[in-house]
Amino acid sequence: MTHRRTWQKLETKTAKLLKGERNPLSGKNSKHTSGDVIHPSLYVECKLRKHIATWSLFREVEEQAKIEGKTPVLILKEKNKKANWLF
Repeated sequence: MTHRRTWQKLETKTAKLLKGERNPLSGKNSKHTSGDVIHPSLYVECKLRKHIATWSLFREVEEQAKIEGKTPVLILKEKNKKANWLF
């Protein structure tokens, strides 16, 4: 199990990077936002996981791009969904 302080550090670091403020309260208990970072225009959720499938996919693309001397781009799309993801 991940120590509570570990994910709190991620939230604090993310808030600083985005010039926001870490939401000290959990979810709907906050008066500001249910997100992890209080920001005027962004809704931010921080997720800390041991493994994330997207990163595994991106590492493969990154490795191949490096071999070919190119910039890696990964496009993800869920079946029957309109949105695409670009990494």
